[in-house]
Amino acid sequence: MRKVVVIGGGAGGMLAAGRAAECGARVVLLEKNSVLGKKLSITGGGRGNITNIAPIDALVAAFGAGGKFLYGAFNRFSNQDLRDLFLRLGVPTKVERGGRVFPESDRAGDAVAALERWIRGLSVDVRTGQRVQGLVAVDGHISGVRVYSGVIPADAAVLATGGVTYPKTGSTGDGYTMAAEVGHTVVTPVPSLSALEIREAWVGRLSGLSLKNVSAKLYSGQKKVAEEFGEMLFTHFGVSGPIILALSKTYAHLKDKSNVTLVINLKPAVSVEDLDARLVSDFVQPRLFKNYLPELLPRIMIPVFLELSGIPADESLNKIRAKDRKRIIELLTNFRLTVKRARSADEAIVTAGGVSIKEIDPRTMESKLVRGLFFAGEVIDIDAVTGGYNLQAAFSTGWVAGECAAQD
Repeated sequence: MRKVVVIGGGAGGMLAAGRAAECGARVVLLEKNSVLGKKLSITGGGRGNITNIAPIDALVAAFGAGGKFLYGAFNRFSNQDLRDLFLRLGVPTKVERGGRVFPESDRAGDAVAALERWIRGLSVDVRTGQRVQGLVAVDGHISGVRVYSGVIPADAAVLATGGVTYPKTGSTGDGYTMAAEVGHTVVTPVPSLSALEIREAWVGRLSGLSLKNVSAKLYSGQKKVAEEFGEMLFTHFGVSGPIILALSKTYAHLKDKSNVTLVINLKPAVSVEDLDARLVSDFVQPRLFKNYLPELLPRIMIPVFLELSGIPADESLNKIRAKDRKRIIELLTNFRLTVKRARSADEAIVTAGGVSIKEIDPRTMESKLVRGLFFAGEVIDIDAVTGGYNLQAAFSTGWVAGECAAQD
């Protein structure tokens, strides 16, 4: 009977442990936290956005350039397979906007508890509060896992330690060090799916403002690199919300972050020509400019908008010049913000970077450098937009890694 040691008791680690045990291996699961699934328990705002019902091609596309690496894993353990597993474990699921899948109970903790019951029922030796020092490889093959009390012998090891985001949940980059020590290349990890800090000081005055049905474009220098439509939120430090998190994935992968601009179109449903025609029609009135702006903007934006436009608040509409009208249209359709940086790993949802996918067999999740070493989840250099995609990748790679680690 093969002995498999799984390092990390998150989504990928629990799936790897459970599947390896189902395939007949003797499994030890090591988790440095006192409980399993700590990060999984807070996903989806605590409701547990465990996957997305998107077809495989769309799942792959959500990961960008590295998505093709996941084709095999998604085919061997799909989003429907995951939902079927949870149903079998007593956690029925439901689908919400954007294809997001949650437990019907709206409690991520139910998914964690079900997975823990499953692996313990399969006689997995679960050891919490167990820190791992490193991997033991002899002649290019895993022979054990080193812990503070000694070495746990192993025929195979699954590294499922997560990334560097939400370090309070235990994701502190330990797996990168372990992988590098046995020869793997680690793509520098950076926060992804995070809020963005903005350089303009006035942005804090808009804190709490939520904008719906706006478009946002991300520019690196003069080049547009990403665009999203939907909802965003201003905060005391910058911007957040669904479309900002999506754009932050592109930002995380930019090599040059020194000249990045976020451009918001507050009126994406109206063409510039139609907007100009409306203003021309309205600006024959003797109303004050400041009293007209509530028809165009949320009230909290008006003081900032007035400053940026350079038009006096008490200017009469019928005295506003054509060049000022163009400035108003420019601000409404190209509201520019200078990106300072992404928020820290403490707040980001996932990590971009990790163990290079060039050194992992996508069919088995086994290392191409060290026999018997497998990878699962966020420790791998894969990351997607928000919406359940990243957890599905963790579950799928964990399932495949566990199954293949159990095989001789």
